[in-house]
Amino acid sequence: VQLQASGGGLVQAGGSLRLSCAASGRSFSGYIVGWFRQAPGKEREFVSAFRWSGGTTRYADSVKGRFTISRDIAKNTLYLQMNSLKPEDTAVYYCGLTRIVWSEIANHKQYNVWGQGTLVTVSS
Repeated sequence: VQLQASGGGLVQAGGSLRLSCAASGRSFSGYIVGWFRQAPGKEREFVSAFRWSGGTTRYADSVKGRFTISRDIAKNTLYLQMNSLKPEDTAVYYCGLTRIVWSEIANHKQYNVWGQGTLVTVSS
């Protein structure tokens, strides 16, 4: 399976963006799809995750209430709607796949398939 992340861009603080993560080669079924972000000089940070079979979600505390993860089953695509963006949200955003237990989904090392990343820049 290959992942294609898109939707990043430059936005002013308070603005919104919607990121997409599309899978090719097979369905997301049976996987957990995670969104992570990495700012320059920092480690890859957990943002959100979605269990494709069942729709369970989790969010990092830093994005709760501002970001929403959703899916389009027909398009085999996962979305991350990002509202009320802040300058500290600036990073390259990646989507990844894992089959790890739900308690480990915030650990980027447990993901074995990644998309190429999409840059989100939030200006103040």
